[in-house]
Amino acid sequence: MKKIAVIGAGPAGLTAACRLTKAGYPVDVYEASEHVGGMCRTLKLWDYEVDLGPHRFFSNNKMVNDFWFSMAGNDYHLVNRLTRIYYNKQFYNYPVKILEVLRKTGFIKSAAILNSFLLGQIKPNKNPENFEEWVSHKFGEQLFEMFFKTYSEKLWGVKCTEIDVDFAAQRIKQFSLAEAIKNGLGLVNARKHKTLVDNFAYPQHGTGMIYKNIAAKIVEQGGKIHLGQPLTKVLSVDDDKMKLGFADHQEKEYDHVISSMPLTRLIKSLPGAPQAALEAADKLKFRNTILVYLLVEGKSLFPDNWLYIHAPELNTGRITNFRNWSPGLYGDLEGTVLSLEYWCNFEDEIWSRDDSKIAEMAIKELNMTGLNKGNKVVDWHIERVPNCYPIYLTGYKTILQPVIDHINNVKPLQVIGRYGAFKYNNQDHSILMGLLAADNIIYNKNHNLWKVNTDYDSYQEESGIDD
Repeated sequence: MKKIAVIGAGPAGLTAACRLTKAGYPVDVYEASEHVGGMCRTLKLWDYEVDLGPHRFFSNNKMVNDFWFSMAGNDYHLVNRLTRIYYNKQFYNYPVKILEVLRKTGFIKSAAILNSFLLGQIKPNKNPENFEEWVSHKFGEQLFEMFFKTYSEKLWGVKCTEIDVDFAAQRIKQFSLAEAIKNGLGLVNARKHKTLVDNFAYPQHGTGMIYKNIAAKIVEQGGKIHLGQPLTKVLSVDDDKMKLGFADHQEKEYDHVISSMPLTRLIKSLPGAPQAALEAADKLKFRNTILVYLLVEGKSLFPDNWLYIHAPELNTGRITNFRNWSPGLYGDLEGTVLSLEYWCNFEDEIWSRDDSKIAEMAIKELNMTGLNKGNKVVDWHIERVPNCYPIYLTGYKTILQPVIDHINNVKPLQVIGRYGAFKYNNQDHSILMGLLAADNIIYNKNHNLWKVNTDYDSYQEESGIDD
């Protein structure tokens, strides 16, 4: 029976390891940090349990649902989703309700919104080349400026003309102003579109509960999990073996390796990687997140699970209210934990800024929004999460191709997950990748993992959850 190494203990890696150990394979999981769960980790702050940002689960893929719910047991509930846009000191429903927008913006702005949309329909851009062109075609330039530009440029750190059209097709799909109007008139349900479902499953004790349960199951089934053990080098590769080197100077040989470490680092660690792949890796970038957790007095600050912050005067891009997720996260405690997200690159000044200065900025920005209703911020905590988002720069697929070509030629290797496959995955995508990667080994399948989270017309995240 093949001996397997799984690099990374996030959703994708843990799922693959769990399925493999259940089938009897000897598996070693190596995780660079001291925690399992990756970005889906839950931490304890001030006796509250909070996630690294908002993480919801929903899928219509039976295999993914079966796996997730087997790990959740009965220890979850359905959360009614409420997420709104904060723009110009007002709140707008998401998905956009055009009648609400027209009512709140006034006659002159409303006329400009409708005019820009109609102009786009008269002279449509049938082949948009970037995110700005795609959204402007679907919604008009005015709504693009209001509800897409600022947030997207905060998230990615580049102009919207530099973001690949692929990102728009993946995250917004076919929703448009025309459909928003129909939705407002009750002629179509906007929430049939991906990421717009009315509710989602959430564990009673945070998203990290699922991945702690998976890790425990791996160990129960005979696998081993090595925390604080980053892969430093792939020492050798042939058709049926890979020899790996780790930070503690250990060297181990495996019949197969499943990697969810950042693809850009992996390709540079592979012996014999072609120059084209190495040069491509230098051009592929990830975006980092700084999470500022604020403990605020009071319970009923605002009703949303999270808010998208489209205000150019604020640096934060998203604010999550953990009190509106699960009763188990706060129990009888009286305060509210909010997280404000700031996105940056390693070279940006904020990444190395003193924690107290970042907290001071976050508290100031929260006060500017009025979301705390004048309630005092009692305490704060900072978490820095590197390499959160693969940046879909225009033409990134072409840049990525030499890396894909070389990885495909390394027979004992599969790459999965948001980091590992350079894909903007949600939980369900990464779980699906892990399951399929394991099945490629167990059943000698030939699932093309690069295709997960690319089939926009049959996107598997449309709600398939039953109470």
